[in-house]
Amino acid sequence: MRSDIEIAQAAELQPIQAIAETMGLGSADIVPYGHHKAKIPLEVAQSRGGDPAPLVLVTGVNPTAAGEGKSTVSVGLADAFTLRRRNPVLCLREPSLGPVFGIKGGAAGGGHSQVVPMEEINLHFTGDFHAISSAHALLAALLDNHLYRPNSLDIDTTAINWPRAVDMNDRALRSVVVGLGGRTGGVPRQDGFVITAASEIMAIFCLADGLDDLKERLGRIVVGYSRSGDAVRAADLDAVGAMAVLLKDAINPNLVQTLGGTPALVHGGPFANIAHGCNSLAATRAGLALGDVVVTEAGFGADLGAEKFFDIKCRFGDLRPAAAVVVATIRALKMHGGVAKDDLKKENLEALEKGFANLEKHIENVRKFHVPVVVAVNRFSSDTDDEIKLLKRLCGTASAECVMADHWALGGKGAVELAETVVNTIDTKPADFQPLYPDDMSLLDKTRTIAQEIYGAEDITAPKAVRDKFAELEKQGFGKFPICVAKTQYSFTTNPEAKGVPLGHTIPVREVRLSAGAEFVVVICGDIMTMPGLPRVPAANNIELAADGRISGLF
Repeated sequence: MRSDIEIAQAAELQPIQAIAETMGLGSADIVPYGHHKAKIPLEVAQSRGGDPAPLVLVTGVNPTAAGEGKSTVSVGLADAFTLRRRNPVLCLREPSLGPVFGIKGGAAGGGHSQVVPMEEINLHFTGDFHAISSAHALLAALLDNHLYRPNSLDIDTTAINWPRAVDMNDRALRSVVVGLGGRTGGVPRQDGFVITAASEIMAIFCLADGLDDLKERLGRIVVGYSRSGDAVRAADLDAVGAMAVLLKDAINPNLVQTLGGTPALVHGGPFANIAHGCNSLAATRAGLALGDVVVTEAGFGADLGAEKFFDIKCRFGDLRPAAAVVVATIRALKMHGGVAKDDLKKENLEALEKGFANLEKHIENVRKFHVPVVVAVNRFSSDTDDEIKLLKRLCGTASAECVMADHWALGGKGAVELAETVVNTIDTKPADFQPLYPDDMSLLDKTRTIAQEIYGAEDITAPKAVRDKFAELEKQGFGKFPICVAKTQYSFTTNPEAKGVPLGHTIPVREVRLSAGAEFVVVICGDIMTMPGLPRVPAANNIELAADGRISGLF
């Protein structure tokens, strides 16, 4: 069996100009980055009128460590629409180098459902992540330079909340001390790093509505507070112009293709467990203007990615999703039914039926946003006929259509039934999208609503410092912001080992962070870290470069 990277390397790709033509774009409308990548200037997409295309979200159950294949399903579904002679546009996030070199390896789909050129997308791509990391680093440098000379804003070094950022899993950087180089080495203070996917600049980048909005949002970033308690913003440090210059090309969506020749806009890459987990609003809007159906994906399970897609991205972008595909695997459901990792390939109907509760809860959660649901089962060779039959019956009891998807092995052909089911769902079950909570609900109650309605918790717990922070943010005028929860992706609880649908639990809120430029409030729950660590055996250990320049080991 060929690996993902071997399948991708064997493919014959179309020139990027030919892919652009399928979207009605000429060679003058794109900025090529080599033969198979391009940028689409924002003004080009924004100049296209007409009614927006139907928007289909792909989400999933709480995953195993390797993921359940949402990106792969998204690619297969888009390619199936292409086979049905529609003009789909696929909108995905860019991979972060952290997971690429960490636990998951490549993150551009899999098998015969991939976006290509796979190696370039997984590595430096068009430099967007580097631009975001550099803009973040520039603001940090300007902040520390201001502290060094002359600190005219009277910034309190104990009230700085702008960390540093790097696009790599490195637990040693979670907490550091800077400024230890003597009198000319800056002001000594405690600091730390987040991964670039958790940077507020990444969130701003993915929610900005053009360059003017980008600059306004950058200027509103609160980097810390003065000794008198006044907020100090990026605009106060005269940082906005230079940061915008670093991001001016990156803000334009990236155009690539799938193995099936479908145009794919791969742009932005926040994680859903520590950020809002969606590709850029600019890319999604471009897809809605240039295609006749858009397939997009939100990270991890529907408790994280889908909730943030609906409550943050759709709220800001005035998006109206037409349907949602909830991806499940039989192995993941057996895991939620209590089966150990080494036994997931063995048939176990009892565990499958028990673990179905996790999928059922995600179906229920998506419906709370008044969006119709289709279940896509990402098929594995170890799935037995009896397990498939049982899962379809269980989905029937939840009034959800269940479709087996063979896109990994067959590409778009393996997802044609899924595409037809999605189209039928859109035609016969019109969505009436509504966010989970109103803008004017208190920040504490918004957090409680997510915990109770989406995670099935009895309540949240929050120490006095957290409650005081909520009250302070509301007093400062940030009370209408939505909530972005940071917690483990592996469970509805904050305990990654609590599988299925735990009952009677509470969600402990550890910390609250303001993202004034992104316009949401990050609520950190349990032990989740905004700088991940590497596993015992990182994927990087198996990545190699041959003498002829060929890469192996990305998956």
